[in-house]
Amino acid sequence: MQDVRDWIGKARRVVALTGAGISTDSGIPDFRGPQGVWTKNPKAEKLSDIRYYMSDPEVRRLSWESRLEHSAWRAQPNPGHHALVGLEKRGKLHALITQNIDELHQIAGNSPDKVIEVHGTMRKVVCMSCGERALMEKALARVRAGEADPPCRSCGGILKSATISFGQALVPEVIDRAMQAAVEAEVLLAVGTSLQVYPIAGAVPAAKAAGARVVIVNAEPTPFDDIADAVFNDSISEVLPRLLG
Repeated sequence: MQDVRDWIGKARRVVALTGAGISTDSGIPDFRGPQGVWTKNPKAEKLSDIRYYMSDPEVRRLSWESRLEHSAWRAQPNPGHHALVGLEKRGKLHALITQNIDELHQIAGNSPDKVIEVHGTMRKVVCMSCGERALMEKALARVRAGEADPPCRSCGGILKSATISFGQALVPEVIDRAMQAAVEAEVLLAVGTSLQVYPIAGAVPAAKAAGARVVIVNAEPTPFDDIADAVFNDSISEVLPRLLG
């Protein structure tokens, strides 16, 4: 652990890549872990598929019910999130690439311009017809008031959370920015991610090839443990503050 602290202490450009595992201690379950949302209920994955969402009103109704009940609305940043805020305050955080959609990094205090959200955000909605964006809370208020599948108020189109669903294209500019940040890193911290989802998992070998130290903090083994300079299969809320403190 001291080696990692030394690497970070000497680095000017530390890049963090975070996944669902950093938010589990905030009460938000991950997707693929032993207690993951999709592991426990494979049918839930259908709600995240753009094909079903756009074609089936029942899937949209269930999606809106799921959004109302999502644990993220009650969640608060945990020590892992706050450790990354501390890293930014030290002037070392070059970029924070996240696969998460909960915005807990920004709520914890990381600068929005440092955070690269590769899968979008659940805290906004987007119209699939006209592209208009609005706060999710406004749409949820309409659901609570009795609209099972609230349409866009501007054009009547289908509203969806401003996240990247299965079958939906990633935003090339966002991915390019994330990959560029990875190759600029002196230390890459992969935190709470299974590193199985591409193209963003490719940030790890890209950073390594560019000369970065790679540190992985995740409960389960990942495909890139063998190229990492350090691996910690422990609690993120406990390990990250110790590494970055």
